[in-house]
Amino acid sequence: MIFRRLEEEHYLSSPGQQSAQSSPPVMLLYSLPRCFGQRGLLLGVRNLVSVCSCQHHHIVSPGNVSPARLVPDTIQRPPYISRPLIRVLRFRKRQPEIKSAEQIKGMRDSCRLARDILEAAGQFAKEGITTDAIDEFVHEMAISHNAYPSPLNYKGFPKSVCTSVNNVGCHGIPDDRPLEAGDIINIDVTVYLNGYHGDTSSTFLIGDVDEEGQKLVSAARQCRDLAIQICGPGQPLFNIGDNISKVASSLGYQVVPDFCGHGIGDYFHGPPTIVHVVNNVSGKMQEGMTFTIEPVISEGGVEFTVLDDGWTSISKDNSRSAQFEHTILITGNGAEILT
Repeated sequence: MIFRRLEEEHYLSSPGQQSAQSSPPVMLLYSLPRCFGQRGLLLGVRNLVSVCSCQHHHIVSPGNVSPARLVPDTIQRPPYISRPLIRVLRFRKRQPEIKSAEQIKGMRDSCRLARDILEAAGQFAKEGITTDAIDEFVHEMAISHNAYPSPLNYKGFPKSVCTSVNNVGCHGIPDDRPLEAGDIINIDVTVYLNGYHGDTSSTFLIGDVDEEGQKLVSAARQCRDLAIQICGPGQPLFNIGDNISKVASSLGYQVVPDFCGHGIGDYFHGPPTIVHVVNNVSGKMQEGMTFTIEPVISEGGVEFTVLDDGWTSISKDNSRSAQFEHTILITGNGAEILT
């Protein structure tokens, strides 16, 4: 689950802006997003948000949201549920945490469960299934393993999983809309097990998805996976965003700069902040750090707006985006994928 909206000082410029400033015209055309036709080429990068010509998918708007699901009293709650004031005080003073062997074991357990739930939810998600049914599926699987579904009541989020379909970039709230053939859906699962959070997400294809949608999903996976490959002790944190931006641009896509990855452990979100675009964030990776990498990759523009529910983030041009997320551990010679 993405940490927060990105503050402007964290990044230098988006890949598209850099191309407009420093690349010759032929390179500018190469770096335009895939879903913009000749109109986009003529109007230029600065007008991309208003000219999306992609007609391959359903435009999603919020549906009816059912009441929050109940969690048995026997299941351990995270501090933001059981002790909200303590959560705030601890968060304010945290620096990036170097995990002990015991903490790493706890992270491995929670991340393994999150991965298993995500894989099962992806198989469950089919045409005609509502995102609310996916929420119920994830919720029941979490509590059946004595885990708390971390999104539930986190800063008021009303459900147990995030489901983001087509033009919803992230933090989609499950509702009564049935999935349709051609949809792409990101399912973002986080669980709190024995005092530790495990966080992961994938974008799944529903029925027959058009070729452009399939390429978008493949590109989003590549952006995450190739970024993980460059992680290791001593590596600057800004290398992650630089790498993701280069990969996305080379494939004809853009990275949405509004959201970022985060440190994770017995806390849901904390340092270090993982910026997914070109940036100048200070700090280096250290052995024992755990954090998420979870870029949102857009086939259109990169301007998003948050709806009145305070969570659902939709693209202003109705274009699709895709996202993949892993929680990783920095080891002595690289990175271990925990999810």
